[in-house]
Amino acid sequence: MKLTWVQIVRLGLVQMCLGAVVVLTTSTLNRLMVVELALPAVLPGLLVALHYGIQITRPNWGFRSDTKGNRTAFIIGGMAALALGAFLAAVAVVLFPSGFGAGLALSVLAYALIGVGVGASGTSLLALLATATEPRRRAAAATITWLMMILGIAVTAGTVGALLDPYTPALLLEIVGVVTLGAVVLTAAAVWGIERRVVAEREAEALPFRQGMAEVWAERKARVFTLFIFLSMTAYFMQELILEPYAGLVFGFAPGESTQLSGAQNGGVFVGMLLVGIAATGLRIGSLRMWVMAGCLGSALSLLAIAGLGQTGGALVPAVVSLGFFNGMFAVAAIGTMMALAGQGRNAREGTRMGLWGAAQALAAGFGGLVGAAAADGLRLVMPVQDAFGAVFLAEAGLFVLSALIAARVVEGRGGRLPRAQLIPGE
Repeated sequence: MKLTWVQIVRLGLVQMCLGAVVVLTTSTLNRLMVVELALPAVLPGLLVALHYGIQITRPNWGFRSDTKGNRTAFIIGGMAALALGAFLAAVAVVLFPSGFGAGLALSVLAYALIGVGVGASGTSLLALLATATEPRRRAAAATITWLMMILGIAVTAGTVGALLDPYTPALLLEIVGVVTLGAVVLTAAAVWGIERRVVAEREAEALPFRQGMAEVWAERKARVFTLFIFLSMTAYFMQELILEPYAGLVFGFAPGESTQLSGAQNGGVFVGMLLVGIAATGLRIGSLRMWVMAGCLGSALSLLAIAGLGQTGGALVPAVVSLGFFNGMFAVAAIGTMMALAGQGRNAREGTRMGLWGAAQALAAGFGGLVGAAAADGLRLVMPVQDAFGAVFLAEAGLFVLSALIAARVVEGRGGRLPRAQLIPGE
């Protein structure tokens, strides 16, 4: 028995919870540390890089899912670790004004837990989807769950932004506590019983992780796609830690306004993903290569606009929504390619491949976020604040253009469309 559409949507609720909790750390807490607490942007950059760095263990989680099963326990346990880490990170923000050392120590522990939780829960979830979903539905399953994650990010960022004004430490802890506890409860309810009802077509293997990883790395497609993921995602994440501080320092946005800006950006991502899903699969317009390149180039143009607005003082929100839209366009085409490649090569290694690509994405996210934050801090010492942030946005635009050129050689052109039935439940 394979996953039904209802079960796929239930697993999408887990992905939605992952996005809802993570956005608190990369958006709200980041803004509070940089603007309200006047801490250097490199500090949250290092903390977020820590949680991404720990996700280098994703291939191991995926391999365990391939060879030992018990994915439900990893998904729920990982979400619990993530929720605890996010709440401790909020407590650390409250501690910083009275004791920098205590706040920093607790932050390191918190972001380490966040990395472990995302790696264990996210990779095991994708492994379950890859092995228990019919091949013709894999791309649809990936798109549905990713869109639900973006929805969780957008709704959480917008809602928390509205509720957090006026900001107080007690209100922050209350909001984060409700979101994290709700994520654990919803995850357990959503995933419970699914694994027992589906046949993932795999048997337990007594195989060392190093040998299993070597089998996947020997596949040329897996290696080349890993490189593409790392480079493109470095561009994708460079603005993550500096966009809200940019809005606060250059445009005078309040904490709630800048958090809502993140929600607007992720709303654009959602629309971009949905548009490509409908156009590329339902209407059969374009190839995966075309959509990836269009998303990268559109993101570059949006970043040029965001950098220019810092000089002219124009409306920031439309440019940020545009960036989200083209980011979503690029991401959903890359996800379609990822799900198509996950089942190719050595059998029963879907989880290992997803873990490998997840680790490449996590390392790129941490590297990109840290470089963006550190560059903004360093440039602010020698030039006006709007010029410093603008220079980083321009560099990110250049990386997107480079990614588009690489996509022209890496991503399939002809034959890159997904079958129409894959994104139309019930066909």
